Amino acid sequence: MVPALIADAGEHATRRFLEFFAASIRNKNTGMAYLHAVGRIFAWCERHRVGQLADIEPLHIAAYIEQLQASFEKPTVKQHLAAIRMLFDWLVTGHIVAVNPATSVRGPKHVVKRGTTPVLTADQARALIESVDTSTVVRLRDRALIGAMTYAFARIGAVVVMRVDDYFANGKRWWVRLHEKGGKRHEMPAHDKLEAFLDEYIKAAGVGGEGTSPLFRSAIGRTGTLASTVMSRVDAYRMIQRRAADLENAQAMAAHESPRTTKLYDRTGDEITLDEVERIAI
Repeated sequence: MVPALIADAGEHATRRFLEFFAASIRNKNTGMAYLHAVGRIFAWCERHRVGQLADIEPLHIAAYIEQLQASFEKPTVKQHLAAIRMLFDWLVTGHIVAVNPATSVRGPKHVVKRGTTPVLTADQARALIESVDTSTVVRLRDRALIGAMTYAFARIGAVVVMRVDDYFANGKRWWVRLHEKGGKRHEMPAHDKLEAFLDEYIKAAGVGGEGTSPLFRSAIGRTGTLASTVMSRVDAYRMIQRRAADLENAQAMAAHESPRTTKLYDRTGDEITLDEVERIAI
């Protein structure tokens, strides 16, 4: 996994390279994407006979990015350049190289004026929730999971990693705690309907009081019962796809590619009041 140019720079360089992915990037998907991106640039440098790590110059990075644009969309190219910049910043601060050759390289201009994620109407969200047959604990889980995404405006990745104690009493109300990207935690009061969905599911699943164990658990085949393991994001996404009227609606519920999807999802202030939650008329 360690590129030859890194390995040839010595043990300290190799350790620093591995630490970049182990210590500075907390999201697994981002880490895999960045590993792929930096692997490509080092392979390109080797093909173009760049002898040592310190020999990589802005000209090399610029030529590589220019070539990359012939095969990839602009957002992907920008992600690759971001990965290269971050890695070399890490190598500079670790005293592996003197300067970052990617700092002065500009990527393609890409401006998004409108979010790509469609927003479910209240009627669509209501229809999706009401379509769930709640005759088994698995189906109660599905309704509670969709309810958490709807009433907490949460990403699917933030919901599936919730623990039992992420649904907790705060005064006279119940709250939910979401684990967002970058290790951030977000807490907000639960909508009364979400309370009802979670209470019924937790009682049926018998997981109340299990603290740090997974809240949303995987199903055991087609038995209608739950395992003790966490439900994967892929399985949750597929469940929503099956239940949604069409793929577009499933993506709206599960992707949240842009915080522009709703004002409530803008958590820059990191506070959502109970009044705002209760105004969600779904």
